[in-house]
Amino acid sequence: MDIKNVMAIVRTSVLTEVEDRLIRLGVPGITVSRVKGFGEEASFLTPGWMSAHVRIEIFADATQAQQIAETIVTAAHTGIAGDGFVSVLPVETFYRIRDGRELHVLHGPPGVHEAASQISDGEPMRSEGGHT
Repeated sequence: MDIKNVMAIVRTSVLTEVEDRLIRLGVPGITVSRVKGFGEEASFLTPGWMSAHVRIEIFADATQAQQIAETIVTAAHTGIAGDGFVSVLPVETFYRIRDGRELHVLHGPPGVHEAASQISDGEPMRSEGGHT
């Protein structure tokens, strides 16, 4: 299995642009969460010093993970401290909750990342409601 988890923390103000570019790339689903934190722009003496960002997570075939990461970097870049980051992490095991089966491969046309299992029903896992 060679599945990657592309995870990014970006400014909330760039989320729509990032989503639009990922959709044009063919990513069928993402998970977005609101997060708070600090990095190089932190000012500990200011009330409410932690900044609000969003976390984006996408499970993808390893062959597509780099392109997804580069798309996020390009879409989210402002050049100002606090733009965020993107990481590409290995996935050791991937289960479909609906039936509890382990999925072994992510496939689809270039730029499309539907999870498909190496199981008897062969039914692809699709994001529902915009969530993976």
